[in-house]
Amino acid sequence: MNQPAANHTHKTDTPAFRDKWIHFIQTLQDRICKSLEAVDGRSVFATDEWTREGGGGGRTRVIAGGDVLEKGGVNTSIVWGEVTDPMRTQLKIDGSKWFACGLSLVLHPLNPYVPTTHANWRYFEVYGEDGSLTDRWFGGGSDLTPYYLFEEDARHFHQTFRHVMDPFGKEKYPLYKKWCDEYFVNTHRDNEMRGIGGVFYDHLRPADETEADRLFAFQEANGNAFLPAYTPIVEKRKDMSYGDRETEWQEIRRGRYVEFNLIHDRGTLFGLKTQGRTESILMSLPPRARWGYNYQPAAGTPEAELLDACLHPREWTSNP
Repeated sequence: MNQPAANHTHKTDTPAFRDKWIHFIQTLQDRICKSLEAVDGRSVFATDEWTREGGGGGRTRVIAGGDVLEKGGVNTSIVWGEVTDPMRTQLKIDGSKWFACGLSLVLHPLNPYVPTTHANWRYFEVYGEDGSLTDRWFGGGSDLTPYYLFEEDARHFHQTFRHVMDPFGKEKYPLYKKWCDEYFVNTHRDNEMRGIGGVFYDHLRPADETEADRLFAFQEANGNAFLPAYTPIVEKRKDMSYGDRETEWQEIRRGRYVEFNLIHDRGTLFGLKTQGRTESILMSLPPRARWGYNYQPAAGTPEAELLDACLHPREWTSNP
């Protein structure tokens, strides 16, 4: 593919660095999809290869109608193009050309006792008029959106990511956990969180070759942590019995998920502002959702407990 030229005066050979990152996310996509198919036991992922008119393309992999996964997608994209005025204004990108490559996934299980989850790991480069590399950064994270709160599940999810982050600095998990709590918030809903958080970070810029390799390893560790963080929760909850009450609450909370993704999410906005593939961008939306007027769960119910967790961020791991 005709990718943008990079500044070869940098110590890191960015074309090779990009190729290494592309290989990682595509391999991770295959591994995640294979594992999720085994968990579901019925449905398999369909693959849709696509190209972007402005440069690049991707591989969208979707699953639907499963025994466990009602709808889900695990997407990779490798795209590039000209920095447009909307990108400068909305996304604060200053340069002439850009390159982006990442994996994004959203999974909406059928059983309301199994949480929805989202994850994303990406790498971005910006180039000047002469093709020189002027900026680059990593971003990503993973978060959990349960419909019913099981504290042991929340602790497991958070502790898994804390475990892989701590070797890179004990300060990272608390910082990125707080960032996640503050990012995935419906500010128009009295600062109600989308779920019970996880980790989130953006614009992690390497200062040199050593730091670039370290950030790559950090991303790699987080990407590899997703399956052990999420699939044990799915296995534990997927066979729990439920009825109309749980399904209605699931749909109400999914409505909040839709609101965040369409109003606040920077990844969605970036995709739309860069003429990304709409079907892949909106893959994150659930197949069913509900908006009732001013619905409030009764005090003391499991639904109210979940809502309280979304209004008041908690610490889910013990201090090191």
